[in-house]
Amino acid sequence: MRNLLVTISYDGSCYHGWQVQKNAVTVQQVFQQALYKILQEKPDIKACSRTDSGVHANMFCISIKTDHPIPPERLKGALNRFLPLNMAVNDCKEVDLDFHARYSCKGKRYIYKIWNNPVRNPFLDRYAYHYRWHIDEELLNKSAQDFVGRHDFTSFCTCDGRKKENMERTINSFTVQRQGDMIIMSVEADGFLYNMVRIMVGTLLKIQQGKIPHDGIPAIFAKKSRNHQGVTAPPQGLYLQEVKY
Repeated sequence: MRNLLVTISYDGSCYHGWQVQKNAVTVQQVFQQALYKILQEKPDIKACSRTDSGVHANMFCISIKTDHPIPPERLKGALNRFLPLNMAVNDCKEVDLDFHARYSCKGKRYIYKIWNNPVRNPFLDRYAYHYRWHIDEELLNKSAQDFVGRHDFTSFCTCDGRKKENMERTINSFTVQRQGDMIIMSVEADGFLYNMVRIMVGTLLKIQQGKIPHDGIPAIFAKKSRNHQGVTAPPQGLYLQEVKY
């Protein structure tokens, strides 16, 4: 038995997230179909995360346990032959048998892109959120520092039918920067809850609009409830940027 770590990147605009679904095309489904064509078996695969519909990844990690003797470099080349153009394998290497793409992860970094111009950019429609009103990046960068540290993120997580878990996470850094008309928010943490990044971004935009005080994030933490004024930012601006092991 071998354990392979495969690192891919993908344009998520055509997919309903990572995880296989009955009535939708997902990244996992397409990846597994390509993998089966090569290995002629259905190996045990584990993913580092479950990205949502429309979300992209510049670095997404998958661990694969298989008895197949194919060398990692050959598997990389073969997968890139069979995968669609909106998905690519960037690296493939052998790792210890006890390595797990999700549970061995020590941290992740996401970025969120906002096209901040009164006029939409048709080439960025699926790859950045268009926000036409001016954003004060210095104000939002200052407010974002209230997310840094270990907190209970119940107020910044979408509540659905998933099993209740420990809602505490540690944010190591959160920056808001401008590059021309593009606002880039970058957040690194030891882990993330469902929709957590998009809700934090939506909360910062509410601060920009004056609907939440610039120092109002600690009060939202204290409520431990999703019933606050923040909204969930659209998915197309979100990218899984880095996975740390």
